[in-house]
This record gives sequence, structure tokens and C-alpha cells, in this order.
Amino acid sequence: MGQAIANNVKSITGISSAVGLLLAVLLVPAGFAAKVGRNRQDSPVAGSAAENRIAREVRHKLLLLPYYGVFDNLAFKVVGNTVTLLGATANPVLRQDADKAVKRIEGVEKVSNRIELLPVSLMDDQIRRAEFRAIYGDPTISTRYGIRAVPPIHIIVNNGHVILEGVVANQMDKQVINARANGVPFVFSVINNLQVERSR
Repeated sequence: MGQAIANNVKSITGISSAVGLLLAVLLVPAGFAAKVGRNRQDSPVAGSAAENRIAREVRHKLLLLPYYGVFDNLAFKVVGNTVTLLGATANPVLRQDADKAVKRIEGVEKVSNRIELLPVSLMDDQIRRAEFRAIYGDPTISTRYGIRAVPPIHIIVNNGHVILEGVVANQMDKQVINARANGVPFVFSVINNLQVERSR
């Protein structure tokens, strides 16, 4: 996956409420960026009322996409009436659906779809399945994170390289998940971008 996305869009795919997933908001100078998930800081958004409304609707639309799952990483940035879609997926239908859904939001005049389409690869598909079994097969991790419609720990695989995105409850969970992910055969590297939720 492009290092620009990995390094610059460290918004968080994360913990869900009983009703469904919330979305994280990370502040940026012009407008703001967000990821499907929950920010450990839960800060108020720095932006106009129109940007805030558009951001809420974008979050809602992205969460409702039928093909959005654990192997996808969706994020967005709102500046004025322009929405930039970011992240990565191996599913071209999800990429198209995200674009169409956001374009229908009132007040959105332009959508820049920069969701990276990951290459088709049997090896990557095998790694995805193996990583899912390794992480969510752990009883502790499965009990805490595996029972949601969209599991909060996202596994992005690109040419044998794995990136973990999401929010976990504590540092121990992050370390356990990291160890499980690194134990999968044929993986070239694991970047652990999991964020630890701030204690309340």
C-alpha cells in the first residue's frame, strides 16, 4: 500500500458501539480527515458547520456500504464541499460504491476518489485468510473484537506486506495482535498502526 496513505492518513478504524461503528476524526489544518472507526481522543472537529454535516453523512454512507469489511481500509478528507476518499481495498466494487454514495450527499460538489485498488493476488488472498485466522482465532481477541458487523481490526495486504489498522482497548492487545500477525508464514513485513484507546 502506498506509503503516503500509510504515513499521512493515520486515521483510525476502530471500536464500535452497541448500535454500530463510529468514525474517527483527525484534525488537519484545512478541513479534516476521518477514518471508519473511533478516535481515541474523540476531539471536536475543526471545521465549518457545513463540513461537519458533510463529514457525518460521509461516515454514515461509508459504514452502510455492503462490501466494506475487515480487509478494507476506508478514510476520507473534507475541505469545503470537496470530499477526498482515501484508503485501500482489493474490491473494485467497494471503491465504486463509496464514490457513488458520497456523490449523492447534499452539498458535496466534488469527490476525488483516491482509494487505492490493491492488486489481484492469490498469495495475498491466502495471507488475508491466514492473518484473519491468526488474529481473530485468538479467543481473547475474538471475544473482544470479533463479534461486530465490521471487525475493528483491519488487515490490509499488498504484495505480501501487511498493515494493521484500527483501535484496540489496551497495549497488551496491540502486542498480542502484533505477535499473531508476525507469526503468519510468507509475510514479508507487518506494519502495526493499531492505536490504543485512551483510558476514560
